[in-house]
Amino acid sequence: MSDVQPGRSSDARARAARTKRDRTRRALLDAADALFATRGWNRTRIEDIATAAEVSAATAYNHFPSKHALIGHAYASLVAPLIEQAEADRTSGRPVVDALKDQVRALTRTSRRHRGLTTAFWFGVQDYMATRAGGPPDPDDEGDPRTIAPIPGTVIGLIEDGQASGELHPFPPAPEIGGIVINILLIRAVNRPHEPPEQTAELLLSVMFGVLKPELLAEAPRGERPFLGGR
Repeated sequence: MSDVQPGRSSDARARAARTKRDRTRRALLDAADALFATRGWNRTRIEDIATAAEVSAATAYNHFPSKHALIGHAYASLVAPLIEQAEADRTSGRPVVDALKDQVRALTRTSRRHRGLTTAFWFGVQDYMATRAGGPPDPDDEGDPRTIAPIPGTVIGLIEDGQASGELHPFPPAPEIGGIVINILLIRAVNRPHEPPEQTAELLLSVMFGVLKPELLAEAPRGERPFLGGR
């Protein structure tokens, strides 16, 4: 007669099933990262990713209902640490200008380091918007890559804090200027593959602070570039 209690046996099976599911999901995300980065958005199918992950297409669709959702989750792992850092900076009361400078520079480095995946993500977002007739991200839409990997969230909260405290000009609203900055970042990652990340970051910071805190540019000595490098 077995000494294993029914409840414990059921818990063990549940843990094993959860572990297997987590491993399958991780394998799919790793395969998606590699294939999207090397083959691009249009030439990568979920079926290809399933094959690379050594699972069936049905299993892949069970984890990710669409290719749009899959590219979102693949890119979300790059965005999450930056959002966590932004929240930590907000909680600690770090000066908003310094926090925003670091966020934009980190975003630029990340987009360049993972340019293939960034390009695929950009085209995936454009494809999703075309099929949904545009419109802003819907927080309740679990298939929208913009909701799954909310890149503007790395800067929007910080901008909102700066506008609320008076450190930054109140217009444009944080979601608008945050979206503009991220769109420029992604477009340049796609169209200017050899541009140094420091140069891209300098442009983005100049655009952002040019409207939110123009005195940073106006007060710089003539000919000086206040956002060049790590300044």
